[in-house]
Amino acid sequence: MAKTAKKIQFTPLEDRVLVQPLEAETVTAGGIVLPDAAQEKPMRGVVKAAGPGRLGKEGQRLPMPVAPGDHVIYGKYAGNDVKFDGEEYKVLRAEEILAKLLK
Repeated sequence: MAKTAKKIQFTPLEDRVLVQPLEAETVTAGGIVLPDAAQEKPMRGVVKAAGPGRLGKEGQRLPMPVAPGDHVIYGKYAGNDVKFDGEEYKVLRAEEILAKLLK
């Protein structure tokens, strides 16, 4: 049975971004299987929702550097962990995102 994609009912405020972390690597490039304790926290994810951007000094809305669907890299301890419908997400500020991966 095919799994249907759920629409997330979440709207980040200001310059915050909702990111779904990608799974941690369980096998090294050399083929060694890593136990759970040895797996590093994932620092890559997919943007699921983005806020409208923060207000600048002049009162204008600054554009967001990322959009839903973008693959990003963020800091190891960045953001706050949240859980919706059994799925794990992170809420980050746009400034906590280190890079956007190009496809």
